[in-house]
Amino acid sequence: MGHRTAGFGPAPQGSGSRRDLPGQRRRTRGAGAVSGLQTRADGTEVVSTASEAASLERPPLLVLDVVTGFLDEHGLGSGELAWERIGDGQSNITYRITRGGESFVLRRGPRPPLPRSTHDMVREARVQQLLGGEGIPVPQILAVCSDETLLGVPFYVMSYLDGHVITGSAPEHLDTPEQRGDISRAVVETLARLHGVDVTGPELSGLGRAEGYLERQVKRFAGLWEANTLREVPLVAQVARDLGAKIPVSQRASVVHGDYRLGNLMFGRQQPATVTGILDWEMATLGDPLADLGYLAATYAEPGAEQTVMDLTSVTRQPGYWSRDQLISGYADRTGLDVSALPWYQALALWKSAIFCEAIYTRYLKGERPGDTFGPTLEEGVPLLLESAAETLRRS
Repeated sequence: MGHRTAGFGPAPQGSGSRRDLPGQRRRTRGAGAVSGLQTRADGTEVVSTASEAASLERPPLLVLDVVTGFLDEHGLGSGELAWERIGDGQSNITYRITRGGESFVLRRGPRPPLPRSTHDMVREARVQQLLGGEGIPVPQILAVCSDETLLGVPFYVMSYLDGHVITGSAPEHLDTPEQRGDISRAVVETLARLHGVDVTGPELSGLGRAEGYLERQVKRFAGLWEANTLREVPLVAQVARDLGAKIPVSQRASVVHGDYRLGNLMFGRQQPATVTGILDWEMATLGDPLADLGYLAATYAEPGAEQTVMDLTSVTRQPGYWSRDQLISGYADRTGLDVSALPWYQALALWKSAIFCEAIYTRYLKGERPGDTFGPTLEEGVPLLLESAAETLRRS
């Protein structure tokens, strides 16, 4: 299937360590009478009552009477629930919920215990609320639950966006060379809008500490490699040292999405191409805006470019989509930022992606990903990503 037709619908499969590997997830699971929606609990992932949940050794992901009561309390729909899981669930877990003809999205963390500072649903919802107030296209947050006694973890409910997320192909109304160019333009313009949000106010400034962001990224991910590998790959430490020795001076602070790419953008059903929602805010913080641009460019596929496991936008090899250089220059024109050091940021993105991928490979080796076809490719894929990072860094 080339695109998602609504909300947080299906896209490619896969997973990561702390979170899903960017771009390698979102598969709809389960079957039902209509569009995958289900109305009967399976007794493991979804149960009907809290007493059933309490009797299970492994806690369920949804408890229907609990969710129904929560929705009732907040005036969200009426009647019987139907649900559809619309993420593969290796990180934060997302359900489409319908009742009485209305659709919502429920997003929760994985089963406890959870690592500290990860899967913070309350914070993720707050980020979207704040940015929505700044005119950034995000789903509307309808209700937030910090009470872990309900589902075992905090969760929130948001609006169900109707549109397309472009993965393997664009929807028909946007699939001409001219419209593909409009898609690329919208990707850049939306990122520039996000990075133009004033983060000096009391609420947005509380989302993170922009000072030292790049230094912390290098230090943190070097530690994640050590915690998630079973093999020696000397290049990861060498790239970390080289990154640390060349850290650019950040030009300004902004909201950093952390996973900004075509596959995390919802497009409307009309022409011209318009971004109606930026999705997946779990890694958002304050930091250097060029980190988002570097990630977008590093994972953006273009004709003739070397393919890697992090080519998250193969569709952009088709005629009409902008090249990487066009993305970068278009962003610079709209923000006024100096992008001459961008190869460093692209190298950072590739190095971090290699570390995410190594965590997946380790889980595959431990037998924690039965039936996985992506994990085996990472035996060679991770070293190749590191080589690409090293080569990109040499150009910085």
